Amino acid sequence: MNRGACRHSVVRLLRWTVQEVRYYRTLAADPRTPRAARWLLGAALAYLLFPLDIIPDFIPVLGHLDEAFIVPALIWAALALIPSDVKLACRARAAECTTGRAAHVC
Repeated sequence: MNRGACRHSVVRLLRWTVQEVRYYRTLAADPRTPRAARWLLGAALAYLLFPLDIIPDFIPVLGHLDEAFIVPALIWAALALIPSDVKLACRARAAECTTGRAAHVC
């Protein structure tokens, strides 16, 4: 893979990450999102940021695998609780923010 293709891939990954963060932030802020879903999204974020883990990170391989399973499971559980129409509306709002069409509301 040449440098240009690699750079393009990294830029695409960063844009996708920013859009996903905006999506989850929009979901958490939407009043139609159930409280339990907000708590689960908050728990996922806290688990990523909190320095103490169920399995310490200094244990090779296993230390990072807990984040790879626990955080997606918390996000999946939160998304399962949120109605589809709310998810669609928040996805559209996050896309508008990413493209810059509604940057003043993001």
